Amino acid sequence: MKPFTVDWQPAQVDALLERVRACELPPAPAGIGWQYGCDAEFLARLKSYWLHDFDWRASVQRLNRYPQFTSDIDGLAVHFVHVKGEGTGGRALLLTHGWPGSHAEFWDVIEPLAFPSRHGGRAQDAFDLVIPSLPGFGFSAKPAQVLGQRYTATLWNRLMTDVLGYPGYYAQGGDWGAVVTSWLGLDHPDTVRGIHLNMLGLRSLRPPASDEEKAWQARSEGAQRVHGGYSAVQIFKPQSLVWATAGNPLGQAAWLLERFHDWADLRTRTFEEVFDLDTLITHLMIYLMTDSFASAVWYYPGVAKDGFCILPDGVRCETLTHFARYSGDALAPEPPRSRLELVYNLSSVSEVPQGGHFAALEVPTLFVADLWQWSQSLNGPVDGTA
Repeated sequence: MKPFTVDWQPAQVDALLERVRACELPPAPAGIGWQYGCDAEFLARLKSYWLHDFDWRASVQRLNRYPQFTSDIDGLAVHFVHVKGEGTGGRALLLTHGWPGSHAEFWDVIEPLAFPSRHGGRAQDAFDLVIPSLPGFGFSAKPAQVLGQRYTATLWNRLMTDVLGYPGYYAQGGDWGAVVTSWLGLDHPDTVRGIHLNMLGLRSLRPPASDEEKAWQARSEGAQRVHGGYSAVQIFKPQSLVWATAGNPLGQAAWLLERFHDWADLRTRTFEEVFDLDTLITHLMIYLMTDSFASAVWYYPGVAKDGFCILPDGVRCETLTHFARYSGDALAPEPPRSRLELVYNLSSVSEVPQGGHFAALEVPTLFVADLWQWSQSLNGPVDGTA
């Protein structure tokens, strides 16, 4: 383990901002908003804010708020945040982000999960938190070859046990984090004591068996038609996207921002009420300052290597699983319990009335409350501390 600090030098930031300044926005049909991609008016306003009002030094200071490290695992430098919670229980929780997010998705939930008594919770619900950056994302190293989510789960298990010394731990994730966490539960039941998901990670090809399952399948297929085109490109032709956006930070930003907009719960709040510009630009900076747009895109073909997360009939993750159903997830409509039970040893399901695909970032208070409730169902602390 080596201590790590985010250290963006003024000359590096100035060079990036010069590239942002040089990007010219192409014309777009009037009045289309977000219908066909990133809204032109929003992107122009974000560009202006980025160049003139965004305080990147404050962003760096915030990213350095919690202890973070790197560790070499199987020849790959893995970046992670490690916050030891209150008390002496040493109960560890691994939080895994997805795309187009980053480890910073969890920034607003770290304090209440590690120190719940400061936020109206119970001290006994505290976790030691471990929040890694996926391979090729942010401050983790870029793999030389495509790595899948199942292999990432093996890396994470080594991080938790060999590097940090936890003999057992819990895990949570959404988006790619849900896939990695699911593989952790399936492949490492000796060390993973329970998993918490807010997206279906593993799947069964068994046909729908009820009207509820048929309705869910129809919603899911509709969501993929509207929102899933990006994934086909990133799984099967990622390098074409990399070439198209190379040297164009605003183009890369538009590609990422479209997902934040389209997958969030915007039923009762505007886009900028859910994510302010500082939050969005910080996530963009993590990608751009580390030159990880391309390597993050290359994480997608890994799902094909793992068989698209489809389990053979009769095989399921036997680790105790909690599923949080966020009702505003436009990309991944919440599945019925019967579909979850095909592939998971389901212990509980929670209904969260607000929040979309980026649960911890969109509704941190509800996310924490759900994990506190889940925490109370767990079998006490895991023996051993790091």
